[in-house]
Amino acid sequence: MPKQPNILFIMADDHASKAISCYGHGINHTPHIDRIAQGGMRLDHCYVSNSICTPSRASILTGTYNHVNAVHTLASNFDNRLPHVAKHLRTGGYQTALIGKWHLGEGAAHQPSGFDHWAVLPGQGEYFDPQFIGPDGPYRESGYATDLITAKSLDWLAARDPARPFFLMCHHKAPHRPWEPHPRHRRLYNDPIQVPETFTDDYRHRARAAGAAKMRIADDLTYWDVGVVQPEGGAEVGAMEYPGSTVRKLPPLSAARDLRLIDKNTGEVFTFTDEEHYRVWKYQRYMQRYLRTLAAIDEGVGELLDYLDREGLAEDTLVIYTSDQGFFLGEHGWFDKRFMYEESFQMPFVARYPRLIPAGTVSADIASNVDFAPTFLDLAGLRVPSYMQGRSLRPLLADATPADWPQVAYHRYWMHRDAIHDAYAHYGIRNQRYKLIYWYNQGLGMPGAHPGGEAPEWEFFDCEKDPLELLNCHADPRYQDEVAHMTRLLEEKMAEIGDDPVHLGQPGAR
Repeated sequence: MPKQPNILFIMADDHASKAISCYGHGINHTPHIDRIAQGGMRLDHCYVSNSICTPSRASILTGTYNHVNAVHTLASNFDNRLPHVAKHLRTGGYQTALIGKWHLGEGAAHQPSGFDHWAVLPGQGEYFDPQFIGPDGPYRESGYATDLITAKSLDWLAARDPARPFFLMCHHKAPHRPWEPHPRHRRLYNDPIQVPETFTDDYRHRARAAGAAKMRIADDLTYWDVGVVQPEGGAEVGAMEYPGSTVRKLPPLSAARDLRLIDKNTGEVFTFTDEEHYRVWKYQRYMQRYLRTLAAIDEGVGELLDYLDREGLAEDTLVIYTSDQGFFLGEHGWFDKRFMYEESFQMPFVARYPRLIPAGTVSADIASNVDFAPTFLDLAGLRVPSYMQGRSLRPLLADATPADWPQVAYHRYWMHRDAIHDAYAHYGIRNQRYKLIYWYNQGLGMPGAHPGGEAPEWEFFDCEKDPLELLNCHADPRYQDEVAHMTRLLEEKMAEIGDDPVHLGQPGAR
């Protein structure tokens, strides 16, 4: 029997693939994450089944879609009695650990199970001097969350039983909002970052969900987000982020002509000549703080890779770096995620395992986060249980994609019009060229979702001719055969995985 590989699964929160230098967008430099890709494979079409933190994490653990694992929204809690990949690996002889962000609920019924060791952040966690929760209860540690998660991971690796394989989930909080970099990185990325081509998108040729979302860098960032002092006052200093919040959005320049913003660390004062100057400043501040939080993650990845090298473990360890979903870096004027549009939908995914993965390879095949758990079990030589809905990525990682590989990815976002982001509920499917999205626009009683609904809408994109997804071609006569084909694929996929379509009695809607 082949030796069972160690598995080191490193996951960030909200890390866009464009902010990993091996993806080639030139935004920042991540030399240690790049080491994984250089020694293994980069996936260019790995997709999330639900572009929001908690549901994605449940799918990664269980290998199931959210209608099966019952984690639909941020308000959902994971039932820790459910079977999942760590439990199967532990039964199969692995020692297992989870360190960092959990975000699947707290309390006895929702805390991590199936792990020999765990130390997790409550909720979103804190960047500085964070609280952790372990089997013995909560405790607080001094330091920076990213560094502490890396150090705890290294400590566990050093204390493990070297005679048995390990499965370590190292889950970083960063770069989740609000972006709070370590002081050692506060001077990084001071040169202007190129503004995305779609930054001033007017959403004219899309579903109304695109224009309604409150995720615009120009309008919805807060004082906290850009690292400036929030003055005392009411609506005159900015709108509440959501009803009852003490955090306020930056005010429009038109409402505060003498606006002066003060950097909370240096005291530097910023003033603005016009709205365009103000918008671009917000973008630069957002990107600087976001990228600076990533620097500590990349350093931590380097420390973990160096440990594997020193201990002679690199050849026998599958190392994966990914994120729980994608993230908007100013594309379409947005920050955040939630949508099935490409920047939010695509997860970064680089993997190294010298015994299987050819070095320096790139895959254009479609993968999904529900495929991760079956992959771990397959590589461990363990049975993939029948309840898992994903498929092992082993042949893709070996650069030997089978002819029958299902080149489609399914997505469903359940939270309709949440109080902060106002994102609309939708589901859809993507193949290697086209994307079909059905905005069914109802909360359907999901916790944390707006109960009301609006008329549904369809979107169809030709991702080859329109990679920026600016033109909805659903009604274009030239694409009717492709629309019909993608609609059938969507129906077939929903039937395959057992997800219920939304029947609203609208033309063209299931």
